[in-house]
Amino acid sequence: MIDVAALAVFIPTFFFVSITPGMCMTLAMTLGMSIGVRRTLWMMIGELLGVASVAIAAVLGVASVMLNYPDAFAILKWVGGAYLIYIGVNMWRAKGKMSVDTSKPSDVSRKSLFTQGFVTAIANPKGWAFMISLLPPFISVEHAVAPQLLVLLGVIMTTEFLSMLAYATGGKSLRLFLSRGDNIKWMNRIAGSLMGLVGIWLIFG
Repeated sequence: MIDVAALAVFIPTFFFVSITPGMCMTLAMTLGMSIGVRRTLWMMIGELLGVASVAIAAVLGVASVMLNYPDAFAILKWVGGAYLIYIGVNMWRAKGKMSVDTSKPSDVSRKSLFTQGFVTAIANPKGWAFMISLLPPFISVEHAVAPQLLVLLGVIMTTEFLSMLAYATGGKSLRLFLSRGDNIKWMNRIAGSLMGLVGIWLIFG
């Protein structure tokens, strides 16, 4: 199993990185404001699976192969960035109504929410860089890799979920204020701008 001392270092380190505002936390807050926490859970599931995929790839060495082919990685960044910008544009065009109609939650595609979370997670270059640089050192070659990876993934998934839940819950509270009058329009524009800026940062960062 994983070394206890190493785990004691990994937990607070990853928690600090996870709770810091970033792409996935911004998405959780934005969706929490627009569609509520319950439906945002579908995005969280996609994000958690995306983060888990990146973590596993980092440990198995797939990520290091990607770094040897910068063109492929650049394409991944552009696709992810363009997707987030697309979300931001839709929010701006929503004007005086919610970008996702909360009055008809059944009309919101769960697959779309899942995809948003998954793509945001796997298209984040800083997420890849973090996993590549931090995660492998906590894996000891003297012990079986699978049990160690499961423990680290458990920490990662739990920390990410709690962080996104905190952001989404805060977003839902903000929605109670922002949904009055023209505040809905400004909420969409602010949230759309955030997603657009994140997309631009992903492409050119």
